[in-house]
Amino acid sequence: MNISVIGAGSWGTTLAILLCDNGHNVKLWEYDKKNYDLLISNNENTKFLPGIKFPNNLYVTNNLIESLNFSDIIINAVPTQFIRNTYKGIPNSLIENKIIVNVAKGIEVNTLFRISEVFSDLFPNISKDNLLTLSGPSHAEEVSRKIPTAVVIASCEEEHSIMVQELFMNNYFRVYRTHDVVGVELGGALKNVMAIGAGIIDGIGYGDNTKAALMTRGIFEISKIGKALGADPKTFAGLSGIGDLIVTCSSKHSRNRFVGENIGKGIKLNEIVSSMNMVAEGVETAKSAYNLAAKLNVEAPIINEVYQVLFHDKNPHDAIDDLMNRDMKAEIY
Repeated sequence: MNISVIGAGSWGTTLAILLCDNGHNVKLWEYDKKNYDLLISNNENTKFLPGIKFPNNLYVTNNLIESLNFSDIIINAVPTQFIRNTYKGIPNSLIENKIIVNVAKGIEVNTLFRISEVFSDLFPNISKDNLLTLSGPSHAEEVSRKIPTAVVIASCEEEHSIMVQELFMNNYFRVYRTHDVVGVELGGALKNVMAIGAGIIDGIGYGDNTKAALMTRGIFEISKIGKALGADPKTFAGLSGIGDLIVTCSSKHSRNRFVGENIGKGIKLNEIVSSMNMVAEGVETAKSAYNLAAKLNVEAPIINEVYQVLFHDKNPHDAIDDLMNRDMKAEIY
């Protein structure tokens, strides 16, 4: 099949190569002309995935319309906060009959929209059946080296889920399916906020006990927000919930954990973000998560403390002390 991948970061590039490995023709869009020229001249993404050459059936373009016209299946790998500006002005007629598989993970700051809601807002004529989400514990650095990985595709339409499974699955990339689009989107987005918290724990120098507590209570907060928005709580026990949370809170590849670790070491957020060549989606999603929990009247103490540390310069030690000294309560799930 012909497939368009919009966004040539590490994850977009990795999935484009994977789809080519599976025999499909892929057009990969890079927004920045300088980076596009480097992709073409080097025949690899030296910025994010050095040493991994592009296959012959991967075509790189700097023209968004050209890429969108290339296929009926669009893989969105544009980070959440840039989606609206990227697709703004694209005619509805070019998008409304296509299947969009989103692989970004976040919640739009200004609207508190999940990514499927952003696309529905941008393209009112598109069917919800055509908006799918692929998520799970899947660092590009490992998938690009063909390390066995399992993820989940979420769609309201079973046939579309099965089709996307067939597109992506191979001997190193296994795809499960679910109908719970809300749960999969929230799990992928909110775990990044928890990963910043886990990084703060690493930066301070606390241990495994602390991080295990954060991860366990963190998935509870994510589940509460999900339940308030109509998600199936069981989703958060799966790949897009606890699976993605584990890898993002623990891995050396995690950008969000990296941000938190440096915060824990006393480095300022703007200094950390400006030094990174990739987007840590959890930073902006921490704002969204904080405001979403407040809007839903859901108690989310970890999200609250991460938000306070990131944006109100709260001392990380004080944040953890406040979490530890909350009122006694039963463990209820």
